[in-house]
Amino acid sequence: MDSRNLIRFLFFTFIIALLLLLTLTTIPLTNTGEPPDCAINSRWCTSKTRFFQPTIKQPPKPTTRIHTTDVPHHPLDPLTLTELDKVRSTLLENQLFLHSNTYALHSVVLEEPDKSFVLTWKPGDPLPARKASVIARVKSKIHVLTVDLGTGEVSPRDVGEHSGYPTMTMEDMTSLTWAPLGDAEFNRTIMARGVDLKDVSCLPISIGWFVKWANWEFHLKPDPRAGIVISRARVKDPNTGEMRNVMYKGFTSELFVPYMDPTDAWYFKTYMDAGEYGFGLQAMPLDPLNDCPRNAYYMDGVFAAGDGKPYVRENMVCVYESYAGDIGWRHSESPITGMEIREVRPKVTLVVRMAASVANYDYIVDWEFQTDGLIRVKVGLSGILMVKGTSYDNMNQVNEPENIYGTLISENVIGVIHDHYITFHLDMDVDGPDNSFVKVNLKRETTQPEESPRLSYLKAVRNVAKTEKDAQVKLKLYDPSEYHIVNPSKKTRVGNPVGYKLVPGGTAASLLDLDDPPQKRGAFTNNQIWVTPYNKSEEWAGGLFAYQSQGDDTLAVWSQRDRAIENKDIVMWYTLGFHHVPCQEDYPIMPTVSSSFDLKPVNFYESNPILNIPPHFEKDLPVCNAVAATA
Repeated sequence: MDSRNLIRFLFFTFIIALLLLLTLTTIPLTNTGEPPDCAINSRWCTSKTRFFQPTIKQPPKPTTRIHTTDVPHHPLDPLTLTELDKVRSTLLENQLFLHSNTYALHSVVLEEPDKSFVLTWKPGDPLPARKASVIARVKSKIHVLTVDLGTGEVSPRDVGEHSGYPTMTMEDMTSLTWAPLGDAEFNRTIMARGVDLKDVSCLPISIGWFVKWANWEFHLKPDPRAGIVISRARVKDPNTGEMRNVMYKGFTSELFVPYMDPTDAWYFKTYMDAGEYGFGLQAMPLDPLNDCPRNAYYMDGVFAAGDGKPYVRENMVCVYESYAGDIGWRHSESPITGMEIREVRPKVTLVVRMAASVANYDYIVDWEFQTDGLIRVKVGLSGILMVKGTSYDNMNQVNEPENIYGTLISENVIGVIHDHYITFHLDMDVDGPDNSFVKVNLKRETTQPEESPRLSYLKAVRNVAKTEKDAQVKLKLYDPSEYHIVNPSKKTRVGNPVGYKLVPGGTAASLLDLDDPPQKRGAFTNNQIWVTPYNKSEEWAGGLFAYQSQGDDTLAVWSQRDRAIENKDIVMWYTLGFHHVPCQEDYPIMPTVSSSFDLKPVNFYESNPILNIPPHFEKDLPVCNAVAATA
């Protein structure tokens, strides 16, 4: 090799080596180790780490929890795995079940002790006798039973006559998914559409913990029908240090989903998602880092199958502290005052979350507790639209008078118009059980001539509801009111009754005819707000047996008695509603749409309860450095 070629070879070798060196020092290697330390230890370092990772790692799964040694510690703790086993064995030895091979247990849950006992119980006190409430189907007959876990006694309960049936068991739903495929005519119609039967899936239609955080404490448990149940919610008074009662029990009572297509194939599609399918039974395991943030704590649900055998629904609930960048309170003085004052406090909240997949729809329910005493309940909707096929592939093919009952969201696919109504049972106990419901109406007052340059102003007029009918509310934008639950026996320093108020968010009202069969079943949506006297047997707005019911055991029926509610132990019911006219962005998977309502202190405290919380400073925050981020 002559000297010229040797020099050329060495030059190109040097250039290639230099390029390789620059590449290795500027492009991060595939991260095969753990995430950056700051991402593990800091709730402030979040998604930016993924920009430095060329591959997406599967999120870590929480350690599987063992429930065989669980024991109850609180009167409202749900039945444990061991207790569910005992309920099953006790029932199988009972005369009712001895000679029957055809039985199903539609519900096996804790029979809660009397409210008066729970309110006086303190940690360290003995627990009451543990009992199970059972809804069983034996030889096609429905039985409501109480099982005493201590004595083994099985007692029937008379719940009167009802038109409907209990919540379907998971076994019912599974068997129903296979039933259509056993019908030759059904299979023929599917294959005639060019669909392979292997691609067809059919869907059926119609443990407790005590949480202490910041100034809040409450009991939390999963329920097969309601999903999340929040009980004994109390908040600390910053002035006295006293834990004060806010809410005895809150949960999702019913979900009503009517579709707006009256044709033969669709008119019956009006669902009670909690009463028919079990909102908690349909809860899905939450996906760490995606359903809930890194700092979330996960809880399992322990339920009974149709044969009574217990099973675990892993990661059904997550609880996490949320730093959303919101502001708790702030004030800055105007520069013209000459005072340099700027005070700001961040808002930190605690979120309890579950997500249920009821057939095609996904519901995300959050209970959010804020340090200022506010409770926010938020419902998110996502999942897959219920659609129907059509020969149309463009709207210009649809004749003007024709009603397709929805929106053409893709070629040959119509998303049908429908509603969602989520009704909440809110047993408010503001500083004690006996409360009153007050409508604070905002009225326009007219000034007298020469009284003021103003012609009108607003005046707040307080009306205390005497009976149930006084408290039935249809929300109206041009007839505004505030809705207070107050304790008339407790007053603030300046004489106002202590209370909480319901603050509705965006919602919707049913437009169906009151005599329409689905609206009779869903008559609890006739008003957005109801107030009833506390009754242990009145928990499910659509009735105890909602499946195929006819509306004879609903919140609307109970309220016809027009019972007294002033200065009584009362329950408030609120319905959150959505009208859904599908659009192309909803297909094939809907972006989450949410709405919420607040339970907000109103004259509950003597002043702003978070005035003295400290601000955040840079030195208090964890540090994320470049080395950690690119490791």
